[in-house]
Amino acid sequence: MSNNITTTIKNSVIFVINNLQTERLWWFILSPTSHNPLRTKTHIFVSMKEGIVEENALVVFQGKGIRRTWHEDEWYFSVVDVVGALTESPTPRQYWGKVKDREFTGLELSPIWVQLKLEAQDGKLRLTDCANTKSLFRIIQSIPSKKAEPFKQWLAQVGYERVEEIQNPELAQKRMKELYRAKGYSDDWIEKRVRGIVIRDELTDEWQNRGVKTPIEYAILTAEISKATFGVTPKEYRQLKGLKKENLRDHMNDLELIFSMLGERVTTEITRTKNSQGYSECEDAAQKGGRVAGNARKDAENEIGRSIVSEKNYLEISEKKAKQIAKKTKKSNDQ
Repeated sequence: MSNNITTTIKNSVIFVINNLQTERLWWFILSPTSHNPLRTKTHIFVSMKEGIVEENALVVFQGKGIRRTWHEDEWYFSVVDVVGALTESPTPRQYWGKVKDREFTGLELSPIWVQLKLEAQDGKLRLTDCANTKSLFRIIQSIPSKKAEPFKQWLAQVGYERVEEIQNPELAQKRMKELYRAKGYSDDWIEKRVRGIVIRDELTDEWQNRGVKTPIEYAILTAEISKATFGVTPKEYRQLKGLKKENLRDHMNDLELIFSMLGERVTTEITRTKNSQGYSECEDAAQKGGRVAGNARKDAENEIGRSIVSEKNYLEISEKKAKQIAKKTKKSNDQ
C-alpha cells in the first residue's frame, strides 16, 4: 500500500492498482512494454492516507517475488520465497525443509522463524514460515549461493526505504506518481487518479466508522454509486471495457475519473450530513450520491453530444499515447 518501491527493477516496473473495498493500492509487477499484470496473486497494500504498508506485500529481488508482512513493528519475509530467489530451485519448499532439518531441527535449536499468514498461489491466506531481517541473515548463511551478498544489500535497502516513507508519507505518493508516469500516463490523468484515491479513502473511512464491515458490503455500496453514476456496476463496466482482473479506474479517461470522484465525494458529504449509521443508511446515501453524479453526467453528455461511459481501455495503448492520438485526430478533422 509503502514499501521497497523503485521505479525500475531490472526489466520490470511496479504498477499500481487499487482495491475495491478500501482503495488501498495493489502494486503489480509489469513489463515496461506490457499493459497487463504478470500472473501473480501477491499484493502490496499501501495506505495513501498514512503512507504506510499494511498487511501483505510483495517485493522483488532480481526478478523474483518475495512475500512479506509487517509484524511486531518490522518486516517478516517468506523464507520459502527467499530460498527460491537465492537457489532458483524448482522446489524451494522442499529445499527449505531440508535446510530446517539439517541446520535447526536436527540440532534441536530454537526456530528463528515464525509462522504468519501470507497469500498463497490459490489466493487464500496460509501459514507460512517467515523471518525478520536478523533471522534471514542467519538462514542465508546456511544456503550456498552466489546471490547471498547481493541479497543482503538488497534486504538492507528494503528496510531503509520503509523507514523513509514512514518518516515522510509524501514519498509514497511521489513514487506512485513516478510509477504511473513510467507506465505511460499523463500528468493531468495521474493527478486526477491520485485525487480520486484520496476521495475514495475518505469515503471508506466513513463507511468503516459507521458500521460497514464486510467486503461484500463495501462492494455493494460501491456498485450502488457506480450504477447510479454511470448506469452500470463496476463488474458491468469492466466487461464493457474488455477488462478481466485489471483495475477499472486505471482504464478510465479523465471524464470517467471525474464523475467517479463526484459520486463518491457527494456520497461522503451526504453520509456525514445525514449522520448515516449502519449499512442500510449508508446504502441510501450511496444511492443519492450516485444519482447526483449520474444527473450531472447526463447533463454533460447532452452538452458534448456523446457518452461519457467509454468502451476504451489502456491495455494496448497507454493513456498518454491515446490522448495524443485523439488530439491529432481532432486536429485533422478540424482542418
